[in-house]
Amino acid sequence: MKVSLFITCLGDVFYVNAGKATVELLERFGCEVDFPETQTCCGQPAYNSGYRENTKAAAKNMINTFAHSEYVVCPSGSCAYMFHEYQSMFQDDPSWREKARLLKEKTYELTQFIIDVLKIEDTGSEFYGKATYHTSCHMTRLLGVREAPLKLLSKVKGLEMIDLPERESCCGFGGTFSVKMPSISEQMVDEKVHHIEGTEAEYLIGADGGCLMNIGGRINRQKKPIKVMHIAEILNSRGES
Repeated sequence: MKVSLFITCLGDVFYVNAGKATVELLERFGCEVDFPETQTCCGQPAYNSGYRENTKAAAKNMINTFAHSEYVVCPSGSCAYMFHEYQSMFQDDPSWREKARLLKEKTYELTQFIIDVLKIEDTGSEFYGKATYHTSCHMTRLLGVREAPLKLLSKVKGLEMIDLPERESCCGFGGTFSVKMPSISEQMVDEKVHHIEGTEAEYLIGADGGCLMNIGGRINRQKKPIKVMHIAEILNSRGES
């Protein structure tokens, strides 16, 4: 099975270890992984800010970049969903709309791919500690991936998972929302950190770099003893803690 890695901007710059873990996981399960070097930003920041026409250039680049791929796997539910959104951008252009549809059909968030395509529920991982999981808005509400990450985490040897109160609440990142509405975003992330701290978890796990960056930044500023980790790092672990 051939898989192309869509690393995302945040994965490329801030979450390199999550990218490595993603590749190692896929290769361990028999996938042949390639990395198309012409990939760039998927265009989501511009798209969500209302610059729909301007986003089409980025979308066309990404459609062409992954045209050869059998599957596209992304360690971010938010960015994976953006590929699903391309089809609606080209409603008046049948040729690009069809190309966008083909990309959508073969694009998966990492845990979604492991569960739905590889049919694996136990990655054979070991990670010792107490953790809670943050569900990102895009991944849960738009991409529709809800159970896959929790199912995989439940099989990790040594990992004690604790339900996060109000886990459906946004962390306040929302892409450009946190830049345009910083005071509101701060209150939202403070509430999220409060709930995380209430679980007494040692680790916060997530599957979206934006959420992890926002929550992790607030945790660090408040000097909370909670480590933030991407789910790929947990699923690829072999007894670390």
